[in-house]
Amino acid sequence: MTERRRRVKQTLSLEERMAEQAANLKERANRLPAGREREDLLKRARVAETGARINDWISSPGLQPPE
Repeated sequence: MTERRRRVKQTLSLEERMAEQAANLKERANRLPAGREREDLLKRARVAETGARINDWISSPGLQPPE
């Protein structure tokens, strides 16, 4: 018997979700003392921010598909 996939209807865009995740990670990092765990959280926040920017850039109307 096959399992059914759970389908989730997203209410926020990918860019908004990634920006929200970055903000949450930064907030968590600011509550920690300096150290490896804090740096890891800040790195994950930077990756999420970069992903949001790249997604915005890719979906911009300035990019046109090749003809």
